[in-house]
Amino acid sequence: MPAELAERTAFVTGASAGIGEATARLLAREGADVALVARREERLTDLAAEIEDEHGVETLVLPTDVSDDGQVEEAVEEAAETFDGLDVVVSNAGINRMGDVEDLSTEKFRQVMGVNVDGTFFVTRAVIPHLRESSGSLVYVGSFAGKYPRPGQAVYAGSKWWLQGFAQSLAGDLGLDDIGITVVNPTEVITEIGIQDDRPAHERFDHDNAAQPEDVAEAVVFAAKQEPPNVVAEVGYYRRDKFDEFRRD
Repeated sequence: MPAELAERTAFVTGASAGIGEATARLLAREGADVALVARREERLTDLAAEIEDEHGVETLVLPTDVSDDGQVEEAVEEAAETFDGLDVVVSNAGINRMGDVEDLSTEKFRQVMGVNVDGTFFVTRAVIPHLRESSGSLVYVGSFAGKYPRPGQAVYAGSKWWLQGFAQSLAGDLGLDDIGITVVNPTEVITEIGIQDDRPAHERFDHDNAAQPEDVAEAVVFAAKQEPPNVVAEVGYYRRDKFDEFRRD
C-alpha cells in the first residue's frame, strides 16, 4: 500500500507554477517538508509561506536555474543538509518552444534542451547519492510528446523522448540501489508553459479538454508514496479522446 509522506523530505523543480507548484502543495498536504526549486524567487517565497501556514511543514526556497550544473549542485546540497537527506525528488522543470525545425532559432533550441535535457541530467546526478541513502523515489514529469510523434514540436518531443530513454535506463542502473524511478506522462495541462509564440498553455487550451495541474500532481504523489521493493514505473495521464488525433477520417 502507498506510504504516507509525513516526516519525509521532497525536492521539487519547476515549483513556482503549474504542475510543480501543485505537486509541492500536495506533498506538503501529505506531511512532507518541501524544497522549492525554480528561477522565480518571489513566487517561491510566497508559495513557501502559504504551504507552511496551511500545512505546518518546513519549506526551503532555492532560486535555481536547472540548466546550470553548479546552481543545481548547490541547491541539492543545501536541501539535503537542511532536511538531513532527501526522500522524494520530482524533476518537473521544463519548457516548450513550438515551430518547424527549419524556422526554430538556435536560441530557442538551446533553451529547450538546456532545461529539459541538461537540467534533468544535472538534477539526477546530484540527487542520486541522497536517494540511495534513503531508498527514495525520483519522479520525472515527461509528456505524451515523449511517446508519440508531435508535428510542430519536434525539439520539445525529442527532449521528452530522451527523458523516456534516460529514465528507463536509469531504472535499470538504480533498481539494485533501491531507488524508485517513475515517469508521469500527461497530455495537455492548463499551465504557464510556453508552447506557441510564447503563449502559455492556459491561453491556448479549452479548459474542458485539458487537465489541471492538480490532477497530474495526484499521479506524481501517488508514485512518490510507493515503498520498496515496488515502484510505479510509468503513468500515462491522457485525455480520454487523445488518440482520436491519430484517426483518419
